Amino acid sequence: MPENIGKKILIALSAIGPGLFLIGYNIGTGSVTTMAKAGAEYGMTLFWALLLSCIFTYILMVAYGQMTLVSGNTALFNIKTSFKAGKVLSIYIIITLIIGELLALMGIMGIVSELVQEGIRLITGERALVIDTFWIILVFAILLYFLLWFGRYKVFEKVLTVFVILMALCFIAVFFMVRPSIAAIFEGMVPGIPETPGAFRLVAAMAGTTCSAAVFIIRSTVVAEKGWTIRNLKNEKRDAFSSAFMMLFLSGVIMAVSAGTLHIMGLRLDTTVEMIRLFEPLGGQAAAFILILGITGAGLSTVFPIVLIAPWLIADYTGRPRDIKSPMFRVLIFGGLVFAFGSIFLEQTPPILMILSQAFQATILPAVAIPVFLLLNRKQLMNMHLPSMTMNAGLVAVIIFSIITTYFAIVGFL
Repeated sequence: MPENIGKKILIALSAIGPGLFLIGYNIGTGSVTTMAKAGAEYGMTLFWALLLSCIFTYILMVAYGQMTLVSGNTALFNIKTSFKAGKVLSIYIIITLIIGELLALMGIMGIVSELVQEGIRLITGERALVIDTFWIILVFAILLYFLLWFGRYKVFEKVLTVFVILMALCFIAVFFMVRPSIAAIFEGMVPGIPETPGAFRLVAAMAGTTCSAAVFIIRSTVVAEKGWTIRNLKNEKRDAFSSAFMMLFLSGVIMAVSAGTLHIMGLRLDTTVEMIRLFEPLGGQAAAFILILGITGAGLSTVFPIVLIAPWLIADYTGRPRDIKSPMFRVLIFGGLVFAFGSIFLEQTPPILMILSQAFQATILPAVAIPVFLLLNRKQLMNMHLPSMTMNAGLVAVIIFSIITTYFAIVGFL
């Protein structure tokens, strides 16, 4: 009986492989920091931004997945070949996404190394052992490069599955351990944007980390890598829903824990390590350690797609095969991992780098939302699989949302 249950779980997970890959990419240390900060400072007031971001994420994931399944080509190839200025737009998307992802990588590895450092402090107790973050990042970089050197997509999918499950269980466990006030959470669900410095940038960061432009370009590549065809259209939609729902659920849990504890106590949240130390008195060292495991799992699951994005995008643009063992892939992956050490040499703290990268991601969203709307409505590309009125209405709403969040990001930066 247990074996049958285990097989059913594995079959279910394999059915939503691309979704798990994107959950692993989307719910990272940036999401944790952003959602926890939003919950600590504003309660659940900004939950509407998370909800809208997840709904629009689902719409765009379905759109990009459907376009890939019908055309048989990835998003960048379709953008490059279908528009007059397609090559320019494709190069713009490649450059901006890589810049945003490298900024995020610096922040992620900085946060993960600080969390591991804090975890070692908790384990060693009075004789606190302090290991320099450089060595922690170096160990993770070597391990990740080893996995990427010898691995294939299916291997990454399995590793990410472990990370995503670990992350989900850890956050849910902490939710019950700290027992946040449910009444306070529901009271704070009245939508609004607080008139305080940084609120606009935080909304943009929430949109950027959830409804991320990179997710949809990667979605197209991952669906192609999975080997799905038009026969898998129902699987693609179910997979997109599973992915978007899990993003909403996990991000909502993080925000609720912070809103129901830190917000009520009037505590602010400026760093991820500070969050661990604030939760330690509420749920004990066990809660703090579980939170460290969850956020570390979230961070490492994000690194895989980040270091793969540059070689994948360049391979798509140039028409080369997506062979992870090719010299181009291995050189670009190595170059990407070099940026993992960036937080050591920059003055900005890792959380600030994350917020900047996420707000920057929000400004790229119109460049991926508008082209897919135009491409899906091209009969010569989509044949009989043109979008419905409902789908088109959803895509128009996404475009409007992307323009608004871009405005929020610019206002936030200024």
